[in-house]
Amino acid sequence: MEWDVPDKVIMVEGLSDKRKVASVLDEEVEIRCTNGTISLTKLDEMVDELIGRDVYILFDADESGEKLRKQFRRELPEARHLYIDRMYKEVEDTPEHHIASVLLAANMKVKTKFTSKRMEE
Repeated sequence: MEWDVPDKVIMVEGLSDKRKVASVLDEEVEIRCTNGTISLTKLDEMVDELIGRDVYILFDADESGEKLRKQFRRELPEARHLYIDRMYKEVEDTPEHHIASVLLAANMKVKTKFTSKRMEE
């Protein structure tokens, strides 16, 4: 029996980042955590599992996030890198509307409350 696995995968650093991104998405996307730094062995295992899927990298706009990006660029060059505004520094502290705009730019579906220009009463 094969599992129904989403084609898209978003890599984030931690569980709080995963929750934040999941709260904005309106499509089935697997969100995986690196839990901070990642060993080369673990990264290699992860890369093997990700081959043939659309992989998006959404890490913090800080030194540790950039270090992780470099590792993923080397090991998974076909992944698409998504960036939050540097002023927010961490994905978990980024407003949902900003994350929604980043995901929309990557052609992902987000909840309509983040795309609507109307103010709710």
